[in-house]
Amino acid sequence: MKLLGIGSRIDHPEYGKGVVTNVSSKHYWVTFLENGLETIDLDAEFEVIESVEDEVDSVSFFDVERSLVKILEKWSDTHQKVAIADKWKGGKLVLEPDDGTANKEIPIETFFHKIVMVRDRIRVMEQKINSSKNLDDQEKVDLQQYITRIYGSLTSFNVLFKTKNDHFVGERGK
Repeated sequence: MKLLGIGSRIDHPEYGKGVVTNVSSKHYWVTFLENGLETIDLDAEFEVIESVEDEVDSVSFFDVERSLVKILEKWSDTHQKVAIADKWKGGKLVLEPDDGTANKEIPIETFFHKIVMVRDRIRVMEQKINSSKNLDDQEKVDLQQYITRIYGSLTSFNVLFKTKNDHFVGERGK
């Protein structure tokens, strides 16, 4: 059996697609796109998408993880994984016009993803406002009040979130 090197890409039947980030004497440490870091046996069943050789122990898991986190923070719209409430999984959003024209249906997961993106972008805007050197303190407070009101306007969508920690919170909740 030939060992896969760090950077090899695999497709695991249970965890999906991932990249080998470390190799020990018994396991591959693999970071999967959907399931995060998992260790799998060296002789486990999986498909090799791309094999990298002679790369075992050339970079530490810590270095790979740190680089991956920096890349995701820089290029991703979402800063954390947010789960939809179980009762909405597989559901659909139906928009029914009153004028007799056809209904519009979209998967609820698509709608939820857009709500999460809006929330994350508002959070980024809030951080940029708070760290701005071009705004005085009063301007920051004024803009922060608008953001709080935006969050309050979006509280209707809290029913979609699996955990309360992900909810929108308006003025009364702060």
